[in-house]
This record gives sequence, structure tokens and C-alpha cells, in this order.
Amino acid sequence: MSINPPFRAEHVGSLLRPPALKDAFTRRAKGQIAADEYERTLTDAIAHAVKMQEEVGLHSITDGEFGRGSWFGFFFERMSGFRLEPSAFKFKDGRGQSFEWPTCYACERIKRHGGITTDEYLRLRKLTRETPKVTMPSPSAFHFFRLNAAVDPKVYPDAEQYWEDLVEVYRSEIADLAALGCTYIQLDEVPLAMLCDPSIQDQVRDMGSDPHALITRYVDVLERILSLAPSSMTVGIHLCRGNFRSRWMAEGGYEPIAERLFNAPKIDAFFLEYDSERAGDFSPLRFVPKSKVVVLGLISSKTAALEPVAAIKARIGEAAKFVPLDQLSLSPQCGFASVAGGNTVTDADERAKLQLVVDIARDVWKE
Repeated sequence: MSINPPFRAEHVGSLLRPPALKDAFTRRAKGQIAADEYERTLTDAIAHAVKMQEEVGLHSITDGEFGRGSWFGFFFERMSGFRLEPSAFKFKDGRGQSFEWPTCYACERIKRHGGITTDEYLRLRKLTRETPKVTMPSPSAFHFFRLNAAVDPKVYPDAEQYWEDLVEVYRSEIADLAALGCTYIQLDEVPLAMLCDPSIQDQVRDMGSDPHALITRYVDVLERILSLAPSSMTVGIHLCRGNFRSRWMAEGGYEPIAERLFNAPKIDAFFLEYDSERAGDFSPLRFVPKSKVVVLGLISSKTAALEPVAAIKARIGEAAKFVPLDQLSLSPQCGFASVAGGNTVTDADERAKLQLVVDIARDVWKE
């Protein structure tokens, strides 16, 4: 199988922001920096990030998500109809502590007022000759984190209308990206991964929802937003159990979603978190059709320690018992900075991790 893209060595998207960009981002929020100065700082930071990706040998290039405060918030901040409210789910760390965070609430009819990621793509395209990849949150993120309390019932007395509006937002965004020449997008799908966790399923039931019905709903919506995507556009789905300053929200293998999601049309690749025992084993990969690629997220973006090469190669061999090696690729399990603050790793750690991905991929696939 020719994988081009996704490539044998991949990464999810977000990268650590340099200090100058963090400072400019803060000043921009306070109205203390001119628009042109901020834009120069942003473009310079992205250019350096692009150079780093190319130097380590990556062929799919992102802008590091440098213009975003988070992987998710930027999307609804560039729309109208949302405000922030507390999420029903909390992040966890290795010390047993939990952390609250805000998510979106549809308080008005939601609307897209032009491109959300299109400017990001156009800027990135000018900075690389490799393949630009555009990332965005999955539509399920606009519902799951508050479930039935995600939408004002007075605004949307018929919940189906909310989904119709959301589908239209995504279809328009994907169509505009395609028209500009974008050939590679990735949807970051946290809710479906969280629904693999038995404790999250129990919490969902306690909140009055059916976890299995949600899985069906969320995959159906993915299919709807992608139904008009051109065949020239590669679509990846990144499954993640949360990544906030090296913390997470859920655990559990992919079995509850595997057969339904892996067989969904118009999805070419699945970026699967597999860097810890929280992700379960590889047996759900038996449902992956021959036409699709699994990008194994075996390298952790949450920790600084480099994974032993032999151990990663052994894990790839284990996965190949369920999906042919020719249908596999390698990447970190998630980005390095899903929020502007970033994970508890350094720039040197980040580069070393990405170089490790490239070096192992070259050795395993000889490409």
C-alpha cells in the first residue's frame, strides 16, 4: 500500500509555543500589541516550527496550532452562538488529582461567518513545500462535554436542528479548505475515545444519556460532515483521551467503538493513542478494513523520557498481528501542546521525540 499521506512518520499537530509567541498571545488578549506585530511574531514562530519539522524528516507539516489558545476553543471562538460553561468531565493526573475546565454552550443559534482554519492553511502553505495538514476538533466536542446541557433548549427546542447547523458549519469549512487546495485534514476526536471508558459510560448514564446511542450519533455526524469531501482530500481521525498539560480524562480500549468507527466511509486514517496501558491492547484493530491506515501513537508527548527503540518496534510487531504492517504508520499519541501552555516537556524533548518517530519509521518500513 502506498501511504502518502498519511506518511509512515506522522505527528498529531500541536507543538510547544516559543516564549515570544506566548507573550504576544497574552498581550493580544489584553489589547497591548498591534495586529501587524502580532501577525509577524506568529508567522515567524510558525516558520521556525515548520523548519524544525522538515529538518527531522517529517512530510506532513502543521503550523503547530500556534494561532490557537487550545485545540478546541479556537473553533467555537471564531463562530457565534457559544459561551463558556464548566465541562461535566475533569482532567486527571498521575497523583490522583482532578482539574475542571470550561467548554462551550450553545446559547444562541450557532453560525459560521467565514473560514475558521482557512487563513491558517494559506499561511502554512506559503511556508513549506511538504504536505500541509490542517487540524480541527470533531463535531462531537460541541456536545459531549456537557451532553444534554450543551444547548439552550429555548434556542434549539429540536435538538436535530442543532446537529444540522453544526454539520453545515463543518461541510462549509471543509469545502472552503478543499477549494483553496488543502488535501489533508485531521479531526481530533476526544469524545469517542472517552466513551471507551466504563466509568465515563456510567457517568454518561447518570447524566441521562445512552453511551451506545452517543457512539452511533457521533459517527453518523462524522459521516455527514465528510460526505461531500473530495476524494483528493485525505481525512484522518485522531482519537485521544485528553491531553492538557500532560493530564488525561479517560482510559479504556477501543473495542466499544472499533467496528462502527473503523468502517465509516471517507475516513482514510486513524491516529490512535497507544502510549500507555490506558489505551488497551491492539485487538480492536481487527476491524480495520484493508483500505485504511492506522497511525500508531506509541511515542508519548506527555513525558520527556525517550521510548526504547526495541520496545517500539516490538509494539509495532504486535499491532501487525491485527493489521498488516503495510497499513501501519507511527506517531506520538497526541500533540505536544493541546493548549497554549503545553505539556511538561521541553523544545529539545519535543524534537527528540519527533526524530525518534522518523528514525524508527525509516528503519521499520525502509521508505
